[in-house]
Amino acid sequence: MIFKNITDIKAAVEAYREAHPAPAVPAGEQRITAALCDMDGTLYDSMSRHSAAWFRLMTELGVECERDEFYLYEGMTGANTIRHLFKRAFDTVPTDEEVAELYHRKTQYFCELPKPDVMPGAQELIRFCVSHGVRPVLVTGSGQNTLINRLDADYDRAFSPDLRVTSHIVKRGKPDPEPYLMALKMAGVDASRAFVVENAPLGVESGARAGVFTIAVATGPIPRETLDEAGASIVFSSMPECAKFFPELLECLNN
Repeated sequence: MIFKNITDIKAAVEAYREAHPAPAVPAGEQRITAALCDMDGTLYDSMSRHSAAWFRLMTELGVECERDEFYLYEGMTGANTIRHLFKRAFDTVPTDEEVAELYHRKTQYFCELPKPDVMPGAQELIRFCVSHGVRPVLVTGSGQNTLINRLDADYDRAFSPDLRVTSHIVKRGKPDPEPYLMALKMAGVDASRAFVVENAPLGVESGARAGVFTIAVATGPIPRETLDEAGASIVFSSMPECAKFFPELLECLNN
């Protein structure tokens, strides 16, 4: 559902609950206790740099591609992105050693670009979660420490090191539900007691397939309609819009 006004929040929660009946919450407990958050394009305004680094690497290798297509691969592990593009371009798949070397090059290209800013509105959203008893859990397809190592400083240590799902510990990655199922297990909650925040179709699909209420935020060139079609429970036009209406959304999810 694409957010247009405040009434859409209640409608989105009701639609989710109809599709995913939830067990009763013990007396005195709040329902929502975990926020499962993507990183690139959600916590950081970094996707234009990732796209530029991927485009540089792949054009150097002779892979025909468009710069903006890498927004569609966001959430896929770097290794799977390389394998996908090589299979498409050359009908072959590089070895694990070649994949590691190529991903290292891509990471170097990313680091040469200006440092990404924190996504506007994201710090407000995370602060609100923490102050209302909701633990943030990182769920990223990235394995780059460039941004992961900034989380403590930029988000006031909200993302505990033992609550981080990265490409280093998943086998399949988004759009498979594995990353979000792993995040639920880390947080010790079932799908009805969490929500997802994503900005990419593959991540939205992953969260939805894990059975979690999935908030999509259109922070890049991908149309809101594409995020909606990927399975988002509700789609906001920006992170500031999401942060502004999040108190009402959390209240509905908790009721």
